[in-house]
Amino acid sequence: MSRIFQPSIRIARVPLHAMLVPFPIACFTGAMITDVVYSRIGVMQWSNFSAWLLAFGLLFGALAALFGLLDFLLGGRARPAIGWFHLVGNAAVLILAFFNSLVHARDGWTSVVPTGLTLSVITVVLLAVTGFLGHRMAYAYVGRDRP
Repeated sequence: MSRIFQPSIRIARVPLHAMLVPFPIACFTGAMITDVVYSRIGVMQWSNFSAWLLAFGLLFGALAALFGLLDFLLGGRARPAIGWFHLVGNAAVLILAFFNSLVHARDGWTSVVPTGLTLSVITVVLLAVTGFLGHRMAYAYVGRDRP
């Protein structure tokens, strides 16, 4: 049973980290989509949408990272290697998103094309990889309570 990891911060048997994770996923994916739209039609409002989505994604991503890190550190000795990759990958996602939000703070076309759009795509691809790692970790290592 040394492979089992019990999340320490839970609501109704579900880790709080897992409840917050969908928000940054939706925001960062939405930012990538609005960047693509802006690169196609050039209406500045789409860049504004991206900037707001990045801001809210960073806010909820930081909260999810905080609770995920607490679960990881307070989980006892059972810390699978996949958890370290998940942690480092998600930290990289937040760092990329932060730099992307700085790029989006510029005015005009260069706030998105090409650097902002590139950072958005890299962020979403890395998010998909870390999401897969988190999924594998949740179903292979996390102990679940029976209802």
